[in-house]
Amino acid sequence: MVCFAAAGSCYAIRATAVMVSTKLHVNSSHAYSQFPLSSRLPFPFPCYSISPSTRRALAMAATPIQSSPAPQAVSGTEIGGGEDVMQLINAHQKNAARLPAVEEIRTVLYHGLRGMLSTFSQKYEGYPSGSIVDFASDADGSIILAVSSLSVPSKDLSANPKCSLLFARDPEDRSDLMITVHGDAIPVSKQDEAATRTAYLAKHPNAFWVDFGDFQFLRIEPTVVRYVSGVASALLRSGEFSKEEFKSTKVDPISLFAKPVASHMNRDHGEDTKLIVKHTTSIPVDSAYMLDVDSLGFNVKAVYQGNTYKLRIPFPRRAEERKDLKTLVVEMLEAARGQT
Repeated sequence: MVCFAAAGSCYAIRATAVMVSTKLHVNSSHAYSQFPLSSRLPFPFPCYSISPSTRRALAMAATPIQSSPAPQAVSGTEIGGGEDVMQLINAHQKNAARLPAVEEIRTVLYHGLRGMLSTFSQKYEGYPSGSIVDFASDADGSIILAVSSLSVPSKDLSANPKCSLLFARDPEDRSDLMITVHGDAIPVSKQDEAATRTAYLAKHPNAFWVDFGDFQFLRIEPTVVRYVSGVASALLRSGEFSKEEFKSTKVDPISLFAKPVASHMNRDHGEDTKLIVKHTTSIPVDSAYMLDVDSLGFNVKAVYQGNTYKLRIPFPRRAEERKDLKTLVVEMLEAARGQT
């Protein structure tokens, strides 16, 4: 079997009992404004089992066969008004109201559940060691871990408390928000243990093992918090915050209602969300799934012609309390219906 891949299509070569088929799998889910992965190699992958001349002859004899549809680039004429879809998205995303960066990072990290803990390996001196860990955040923004004294990270941290925690808002999307917390992991004091346990179990209610004798709570007190988003897109954002700046910032209060609000909208008002997104972005999306909510707006995962985008949808004004969310969404829906 001789395999070629070009422009996401499959070719069958019928010559001298040689059949060629290939599949090209593409994941096109990307951050708030990520480009669809519609580009492909302009030439076949090289095949070393036949000579170049034979390969050229076989390629000329190739006839296309149908394969699973791949995401296609979206032209401006398909949208209307002559604008390219990515130009519309980029222009919208750059101007969409969002929380101040430090507040956004503090809020997103507060709602995080799992990340990559990096420590200094004691077994392999001079090399880092990585572990996937569940975590929670306390009122000061410190990271709470529940670790067994028998585990590798626990042994590493006992010898050297310096570590980092990497949290990816969407692990499947490299261009979504990624946060790295640098700090020192220290054991939680006896007087703080009850409050720490409560905070941890609020995020991980089934973590019954925290009461095992070999488990203890550790707190990573941030020294520096770094973030990056929009990797491989036109909307790259990055920065870092000091311990004092991060600790003094509060979690956005409206984000505490994000889960029930998003669940309700996705379950009962999917078409309404889609209509609001169309009206706000001028992009005729095929579907829109609400991801989260904060005081200044909400984020959605939208699909347009088979391509997936993450979009920021701002509110007309800040939501001060939970009841404002319904008022604002209804107002946005009425405005969208008025334009249809």
